Amino acid sequence: MSTLRTGLFSFFLLITGLASAQDSTLLLSNVVVTATQSAQQQKESGRNIVSINGAAFNALPVQSVDDLLRYLPGIEVQQRGPQGAQADITIRGGTFQQVLVIIDGMKLNDPLTGHFNLYIPIHPADIERVEILKGAAAAVWGSEAVGGVVNIISKTFAGKKYSNEFRGRLVAGEFGLLNTDLYGRLTKSQNSISGGLFSNNSNGQVLRGTKGFFNLHTANLSFTRQLAANWRLSIRTAADFRKFNAQNFYTSFTSDTANEKVNSAWIQAALQKKYLKGQLQIDAVYKKLRDQYWFRPAAVPNDNRAGFYASQVYFTGQIDAQNGFTVGAQNSLKFIKSNDRGEHSLWHGAVYGILRHHPGKKWYINESLRLDWDESYGWVLVPQLNMALNLDKFTVRGSAGKSFRDADFTERFNNYNKSLVTSGRIGNPGLKAEKAWNVEMGLDYNFSSRFRISTGVFYRDHQDLIDWANTAYADMPRKDNLVPSGSYALAKNVEYIHTSGLELDIMYNEKTGPHSQLLAMMGLTWLKSVNDDPVPSLYISSHARFLLNYSIAWTIKRFGFSMTGLYKERAEQLSTPLNAKLSPSFFLMNLKAGWQFIPVKARIFLQADNLFNSAYSDLLGAQMPGRWLSGGIEIAL
Repeated sequence: MSTLRTGLFSFFLLITGLASAQDSTLLLSNVVVTATQSAQQQKESGRNIVSINGAAFNALPVQSVDDLLRYLPGIEVQQRGPQGAQADITIRGGTFQQVLVIIDGMKLNDPLTGHFNLYIPIHPADIERVEILKGAAAAVWGSEAVGGVVNIISKTFAGKKYSNEFRGRLVAGEFGLLNTDLYGRLTKSQNSISGGLFSNNSNGQVLRGTKGFFNLHTANLSFTRQLAANWRLSIRTAADFRKFNAQNFYTSFTSDTANEKVNSAWIQAALQKKYLKGQLQIDAVYKKLRDQYWFRPAAVPNDNRAGFYASQVYFTGQIDAQNGFTVGAQNSLKFIKSNDRGEHSLWHGAVYGILRHHPGKKWYINESLRLDWDESYGWVLVPQLNMALNLDKFTVRGSAGKSFRDADFTERFNNYNKSLVTSGRIGNPGLKAEKAWNVEMGLDYNFSSRFRISTGVFYRDHQDLIDWANTAYADMPRKDNLVPSGSYALAKNVEYIHTSGLELDIMYNEKTGPHSQLLAMMGLTWLKSVNDDPVPSLYISSHARFLLNYSIAWTIKRFGFSMTGLYKERAEQLSTPLNAKLSPSFFLMNLKAGWQFIPVKARIFLQADNLFNSAYSDLLGAQMPGRWLSGGIEIAL
């Protein structure tokens, strides 16, 4: 707990020492978000939304996008491997499949498994901002928007004009660490083209008889052109290649010495037309992924080829000064061909409408209604109501709505196509779609245009939640390729689960002088999940009961200092065969210090990840690295 107190003291020292600073140009009260597919100020949305500029990636001691998300207020990222190898994101106690990841308005979530949802096909320098919407948003975005939404807006698709830019970074450190990234953008007349290469590599720290190596590479190319008559075309193509140690990522067996290779391709296009009182948007995306998993190096790998096509069209407009609307339609086809899960495909379609009202100077109301149809679960009608009351520096907000999620291909068919399975997780084709009702109330207080505190309570009543539960052979619905002596975990619909919680977010963003700037964020979350099962299912028992996380980035002239940290309390878990333990609590702190030695062009830096060398795992058996020292140089032109 002494290290936790150290982190809290550091955070509050910086905040209180600078709270009286003047000349603010970074106004939290005017943050624009797109929670309803239409730009509006955060205070109008009726939701708790954390928005951060993409530039924070270079400012903070992080090595990947999931590292960045891990230290945003109230966001729990459960990492299996470091620096982007693999991580699950949970919000408000939901499972990792209950968070929807959106890239420029299009769903990224993989149909094979939610473990791949944070493989973001964008160079970090091309991220304009990241919005985290906490709580249900299925009436706008659809399936999987149960616990929350990660909405990533890129510079290419944002519709703004950016100047020419080139940047590069080289990082080296312990355990053979060598990270490189290059990014460039060229804007000329009505055209803009950008591209980037991002690569993290290491031999890895020593694990149980293996090393936690990773070789992770992402490349993308984007193009946007302003056409005649207020039309704009944006296109992105990306490729992602990952190979990493996956020991005990998915099992608790002592024989597990796994490694995994995940390669994917992403193509996305958007056509936008602006009108005097509205905007038409047409989007299309194609994702292809191949996942190869070796339980042991000599074993035959699980070979999964999956992907999806998706398209949408929507129009957002303004009726008058007090009323606006959005109407849209979506369709998609997801597919898989696997030696482990078989060959399957599913069609999906949806129509939706959103109304936005501003009845008077203080009230904002957003209503959404969505109708989904899916080959697996049929029709689902999803309503949502968000309200906000602005009282000078206070905003009172409330939200209520329904959310849902269908099983992915792993939950339905894992180990289903093999001739013999002696133990492990078994899919269940008979799974029903999850459904939940969600309510929340909150209060935001703007001490100034640069300093905001948000607090709220929330409750989710979940039925038919899908999770893995230990199941005896006699109770398995299908025994064709199983053995009576086997130890199995079956994907099941948990009858119900009630989740309640309290959250507190602190945001401070200030230009503290002509040559200085401070960004500070902190989140506190308390959670309680209850059901009648005396042995909780896997992922419900894994989320944090208490979570504190924070980020600080402070620049003074040529010197930059930043710090991230988190403290987590959760249920203790033990694995005697592995001699592994999921501790009831742990604390992490990372530091980064840099010096800009050529004005606006170059910076050298040193970084310490896991400064206090904490021994911890986010998920049982998947050991995370201890202290890791690195340094590098960044060049920006």
